[in-house]
Order: sequence, then C-alpha cells, then structure tokens
Amino acid sequence: MLHLKHYSGHIRNHKALCKELNISPLPREAREEAIILAAYKKWGTEMANHIYGMFAFAIFDDEADTLFCLRDQFGTKPFYYYETEDGRLLYSTSIREIMEQDGFKKELNDKLLQIYLTMTYTTGEETFFKGLKKLLPGRYLIRKNGKNEITRYWKPTFNPDNSKTKEEWANEIHSTLKTIMAEVKDEDEYVESFLSGGVDSSYVLAVSDAPGANSCGYDDSRLDESGLAKVTADILKRKFNRCLITPEAYFNIVPYVMYNMEQPLGDASAVAFALGCIATAKGTKICYSGEGADEFFGGYNMYRNAERYGDNLKTFYVGNTNIMKEEEKKQILKKYYDDFLPIDLVKDIYEENEHLDPLSKMTDVDIQVWLEGDIYLNVDKMSRAANLEVRMPLTDIRIFDIASRIPASLKVDEEQNKIALRTAAAKVLPEEIAFRKKLGFVVPIRMWMADSRYNGDVKAKFNSDIAAKFFNIDAINAIFDEYIGGNSDNWRKVWTIYTFLVWYEEYFVKR
Repeated sequence: MLHLKHYSGHIRNHKALCKELNISPLPREAREEAIILAAYKKWGTEMANHIYGMFAFAIFDDEADTLFCLRDQFGTKPFYYYETEDGRLLYSTSIREIMEQDGFKKELNDKLLQIYLTMTYTTGEETFFKGLKKLLPGRYLIRKNGKNEITRYWKPTFNPDNSKTKEEWANEIHSTLKTIMAEVKDEDEYVESFLSGGVDSSYVLAVSDAPGANSCGYDDSRLDESGLAKVTADILKRKFNRCLITPEAYFNIVPYVMYNMEQPLGDASAVAFALGCIATAKGTKICYSGEGADEFFGGYNMYRNAERYGDNLKTFYVGNTNIMKEEEKKQILKKYYDDFLPIDLVKDIYEENEHLDPLSKMTDVDIQVWLEGDIYLNVDKMSRAANLEVRMPLTDIRIFDIASRIPASLKVDEEQNKIALRTAAAKVLPEEIAFRKKLGFVVPIRMWMADSRYNGDVKAKFNSDIAAKFFNIDAINAIFDEYIGGNSDNWRKVWTIYTFLVWYEEYFVKR
C-alpha cells in the first residue's frame, strides 16, 4: 500500500489528471493526495512529467519497503533529508520538522558561510546544518535497504529557434499563459495578486480574474514602486492594497524572517516580502505572484552584458549575486576552506551548457542556482509563515519550454529586456506598462542601515560574542565603518553578515 508521507504544493492540471486517473471529485487536499498516489502507480518515477504545478513530496510503499521522494523541476518547494547515526532517514519539506525528530543532531555546517558571503544564499545539496541535505530540483530520491539513490529526471535545455517572429513567440506565450490561468485556481477559490511596478506581476494580474492587487511601498518616493502599481491596478479596474513598510517594522521583523526561512538569506527584499505576505494574508489566503519570468525570458539588466562576458562566464558567474571575493573573505573569516569555492558549485552546469550562447548560459545558472536558492525559498518560507499560499503562474514547465526556444536576440537587446514576454504582455496591458524599464523589488535598506536610529542591532551583532566565533571583528567593523562613511556599495556585505548572525542566534543561541 502507498502512503503520502509529506506533501507541499499545488497541482494545476488536476482536472485532466483526475479524468485520466479515474479519480472522482474530492476536496483539494484529498484530491491532490489521490492524484499523487495514482500517478505514482501509473507512471512510477516518470510521474513528474505528467504533473504541472509546484510540488515536493514523499511516498512510502510498505509492500516494497521503499521510500520515493520527489521535487519539482524548478525547486519551487523545498525538500530536505537527514540520515541519523543509527541509519534512519528523516525527511520533510521543513527543516524544523526534521530537527524535532528523534535522532537529529544539531551541528553547524560552517563551510557554507563562505559560500553565503559571496552569494547571500546557499546552493547545492548542503545546508547550514551538518548532515542535513536538500534534494535538488528536478531530482527524485529512492531509499531502499538503507541506501539512497538520487536520480535527475529533468534539467533545463535550450534549443533556440530562429524561424519565428517576435509576434509569433508573443502569441505562444500569451495563449499558454491563458491556459495556465484557467488551471491555477478552482472556481470556488478567492485569489488576489501581488503587484509591483514591473511587467511580470502586471501581466499575471491582467490575465487573471483576481479582484484585488497587493503592493508594498515606502515613504521614500525615489524607491517606491507602489504608485506605479496603483496606476496598473486602476487601469485594470482592480482594488488596490498598499502595505507601507517603515524602517522600524523592517528591522523588527528580521529575527522572524531568519527563523522562518530556516537558513540565512541575505536578500534584503525577503524582509519586505515577509511584511507583504502578512498584510496580504489579512484579505486572502491565496495570492498570485510573477516569479520566474526574469530568469526564463532574460529580465535582468546584467544579461545585456552576456555577449561581452562570453567564455569568461565560467570563471566568475555563479548566479545573480556575487558580493564578496575570496581574498576579502580570507581577511574576515576565522576559518577559511581553500577547497570550497562558489565557482566549484556551478562547474557541472557550465559543462552541461558549454554549447550554448552566453545569455542562455547565464539564465541556465540562475534557473538552477539563484531561483531555487533565493527566490523560491523566500516565496515558500515567508508565505507559509504568514499562512498564505502563493501561486506563480509564470513558473511552469510549459512557459519555460517556450522561453527555452526563444533566441537571445528576442530576449534582450541594447535597449530592452524580456522583449518577447513584454510583447505578449502588451496584448492586455498599455505599452507604457508592458515596456516599462525594470526597477526590481527595491528596499531602502541601503539608506536605513546607515541611520543610527535603526542600525543599533547591526552594530551590536558585529561586536558580539557570536560574531567573534566566525569573524575577525576588526575586519567586519571596517566594512561597516566604510559603509557608514559613504561607501554605500558595502551595504550588501553588511546585510549578509548581519542576517547570518541573526539566523545563528535564532537557531544556536535562543533554541
């Protein structure tokens, strides 16, 4: 008999699957359990090829005495496992659930700190807890007779097709997204949508029937996108909710964020997103978001440099963030591992994509590393902490299939990014919104953290006994002092060190 032991996610094509697998109408939770078990019976280890959506789960077959664990293609939902000293496997979609089980021994994996100081997140199988591993995206794990076997069932592949026009690609994107939007909610579900000033969330809102849009804003008009978001909501005739984020609220919630993230994350937008989730959950329990489009369709400004980087990419490009070089880390870390470098964690990806154009190489790295390690982790952990379910229609294997075939010239040029996607979005949005330049999810932390009214805890952590365990105190304070003195580029380094210290205190001092 099969048992669904752990599951996190949402199955989009449930109507088609229920028909194919002869599953009668059921409430959502029972329906998705029935789909997963029936799909495993019918397709076995190939079941993920038939399911559209976001998912990570474990199935135990008591007749075969076999455990089957699977994570979706992009890693939108996490899955962790840990082998105890007596040979048992602990597993869950939550690190804290594993920590609470008998046999887990909490030890810091301090090697990851030097990866974190470069990337601001963790990548690869290892976590900050020694022995506790992530099942990577597009993999499944089979445990039988006390042994684990991990198989990769999917990886990003790119096959540029120059035979289609920009309009033809836009039509394919648009028709596919409309199909997905028809699947992504049940008729009786109430769903709102996150909305920034950018095209991705605007496009999702425009194609959806969500009656409300939710945005975060700040008092500083230079960094506040919520005004642009309201213009979009007004044009689309949707109600608009704005969560005003103050510096006091931002700094106060950092421990909550690091605790619920379960691993440190140095992405400053994660704190703002957490506050946005809490505010949004007051009005709805399900919300759309636009993640995935930047990486699939070439949305970041740095992608315009892809051709200039060329073959040099494999010597330095480890993903969307790279904030600290090895020489600087040697100066600030008490313990440095010469054989544990960020670039080593992406070597296999470059071996896979050696034949690709430079833009495809960059996006391939970001899809496999940055999306999983930062973006999807943030969305999953902060939404779950707020009891909010976030669904990402643009993160779909069918959308990626289109993006993987679009040539680089129709993704970015000297003037614009996400060209094909923006052209699709212009079918339902005014051109000034569809082709608006990307601002990103900006947070005024660069200014706030230099303000003595708000940076007291940062200073305290930088001079704490915890900091002294890992860092040369004088060296990290020199970085902080340079930042206060006007070198605003140092803010990411300060923030990344600070978030690690807050996380460590939450997991190794308080608990």
